[in-house]
Amino acid sequence: MIGVVGEALIDLSVPRSDPRRPAARPGGSPMNVAVGLARLGTETAFVGRLSGDAFGTLLRGHLTDSGVDLTYTVEAAEPTALAVVTLDDDGTADYSFHVEGTADRWFTPAELPEADFACVHAGSLALALEPGASAVADWLAARGTVSLDPNVRPGLLGDREAYRRRFDRWLEFTDILKLSDEDFAWISPGTDPDRAAREWIDKGVRLVVTTRGPRGATLRTSDGALSVEPSPAAVADTIGAGDSFSAALLHHLEQSGDLAGPIDLDRAAEAVRFASRAAALTVSRPGADPPRRGELTP
Repeated sequence: MIGVVGEALIDLSVPRSDPRRPAARPGGSPMNVAVGLARLGTETAFVGRLSGDAFGTLLRGHLTDSGVDLTYTVEAAEPTALAVVTLDDDGTADYSFHVEGTADRWFTPAELPEADFACVHAGSLALALEPGASAVADWLAARGTVSLDPNVRPGLLGDREAYRRRFDRWLEFTDILKLSDEDFAWISPGTDPDRAAREWIDKGVRLVVTTRGPRGATLRTSDGALSVEPSPAAVADTIGAGDSFSAALLHHLEQSGDLAGPIDLDRAAEAVRFASRAAALTVSRPGADPPRRGELTP
């Protein structure tokens, strides 16, 4: 089983052309990854704090309907966080967040399980924002295989150097690192991405994948580096594309037996191609709607 820890929130999608007609959809990067994994057929548990409000009920139903195990979720008294997603005519999404005092911010050590997961995926807000972020990081440091997608949201993160110190600590326990070129540019401005990936591999990360939107993706293991072309896509919006990519990447690595131990470069490239197809399907429809296994069958 793969565990996914972090936030589940509501994406309030607002077309810039008509802001009077927002649509509330389940979201949150970790929750999207959990849904994507379960839909592809990987046994998946969500380790999260779900509110008892109406939006929390919506999130529970979405996770359950997708086949995600909720054994390790916490019944939270705080309200559900909101991400206001403003969509341009080309489907590009801009985010603003309402997260103060919300359920995802308040993880405690006692709420994080001692479960034997084959891999734990983490990232985004619950790992970056206190008061719960330190508890999540300490918990991850004691796990086995860890996958990380920082999913940077600069407007919420404050001081870049403070965040970079957190990121450096995460690298100490990260095995699989997936980030976008935008994430990289904010975390390490002015740094050569391939040089940084080599340094991260030297520190113990087993696979670094950098997604580059319409320019595809690059990947590096201890065996070397490769580039992968993007999958063709008709874009409705870009919400959840990176999360679907992460889910499909982990699913493929789990299926090929590469979650533990050294990761073969060519098999990693196959996983990235599969993940690119999943992301292309996701951007072709509104909201974070990861594909199911049958949609990716050759």
